[in-house]
Amino acid sequence: MKKQRDNYTFLTHAPVHRVIFTMAIPTIISMLSTSMYNLADTYFVGSINTQSVAAVGVSFAMMAVIQAVGFFYGHGAGNYISRQLGAKEVEKAQKMAATGFVLSFLTGLLIAILGQLFLTQLCLLLGSTPTILPYTERYLGIILLGAPFMTTSLTLNNLMRFQGNTMYAMKGIMSGVLLNLILAPLLILYFALGITGAAIATLISQCFGCAMLFWMTHKGQNIRIHLKNFTPSKAFAKEIIFGGTPSLSRQGLGSISTLMLNVAAGAYGDAAIAGMSIVTRIAFFTYAVVIGLGQGFQPLCGFCYGAKLYARVRDAFYFCIKCGTVFLSACAFIGFLFSENIVEVFRSDPDVVAVGSVALKWQVISFPLVATIVLTNMLMQTIRKPVRANLVAAARSGLFFIPLIFILPHFFGLLGVEMCQACADFCSFSMAVPIAWSAFKDMRREKNQGR
Repeated sequence: MKKQRDNYTFLTHAPVHRVIFTMAIPTIISMLSTSMYNLADTYFVGSINTQSVAAVGVSFAMMAVIQAVGFFYGHGAGNYISRQLGAKEVEKAQKMAATGFVLSFLTGLLIAILGQLFLTQLCLLLGSTPTILPYTERYLGIILLGAPFMTTSLTLNNLMRFQGNTMYAMKGIMSGVLLNLILAPLLILYFALGITGAAIATLISQCFGCAMLFWMTHKGQNIRIHLKNFTPSKAFAKEIIFGGTPSLSRQGLGSISTLMLNVAAGAYGDAAIAGMSIVTRIAFFTYAVVIGLGQGFQPLCGFCYGAKLYARVRDAFYFCIKCGTVFLSACAFIGFLFSENIVEVFRSDPDVVAVGSVALKWQVISFPLVATIVLTNMLMQTIRKPVRANLVAAARSGLFFIPLIFILPHFFGLLGVEMCQACADFCSFSMAVPIAWSAFKDMRREKNQGR
């Protein structure tokens, strides 16, 4: 019988590269899988019309909000759990797991109810034009029904991941994605349900994936979710807020930036919205690898920080940045050379390709910088530096992007919309570097004080 791995010993003593790859590979697959929901819908809906592609793009902003809630509870509870397991406080970790799970489901349920009550207003707020609105209402109305399952899925995924049990998290997420890849073409193309079929496929897959993830929490060394452990205390709420707000900032502002991008692009027609939405999904899919790498870093970071192994945290951080930067640099090279071909995969409309190919070239210019931004954000989040974590999290999609989306189109028109994210990334990088340096300076000081 194969001996079960001791996560504490593995995360705090095994070679850093081995731990990172062991944690990161399943997490990368999970992140790529999560992004496949939107990418698959965009791909298969692309065979219908430009309005359907644009509607999926507009809805992405709301899906980002739902995902933000799931990451908020998953990262908030998960960061606390990893530190407590590092300090060998198992009971506290069990109570936090149940608390994060229940609160995530209830918040998702609230989003579903409010979304249905104010569906038309929500679609218009997200940037729907009159021609896109009927498609957006049809798609988003169904997607919102799955909000509690989507939030809970992401929470459970992260709870297992922060415990170092990334394989279980991957299996749960993958089950939903594989089902979606089967159902989407079947309902969209074979049964000719169009954008409605895309939404139904995503809804069914999210519910199934959630059920599988809950089942996975009862396997291996995972903390079992029991309602009796639900502990809605001020102390736990504070920990969730401190650990989760950077994710909420990152994802929530990502939603706002997508909304503002849709509005800015909408001034240039439906093709501009469709082109920009395709590029957004391509970028999100690419970033999923680096985000997965960063999330693979977080369990090691949490356990080692809790055990006061600061040098190990630093070594893992720099290792992940090197890997992420090399990967994104390669993607940038490919994306720049084959921008038109890549956009054409999703929609062959010449107007859409014209917008999307230029936007993609601008987007990939800043790809090599993103690994440092993402890893710095996750480092701050895991070691409980909420102010610095929120600053880095807010930078790409909020602090710099929002002013730039007003300024650049004013001077450069559509080109200003296309170049906005790259400019925001350069500014965010210049902020992330000194923040990361300050965190390791704090660790050195804490180590010296402990001697």
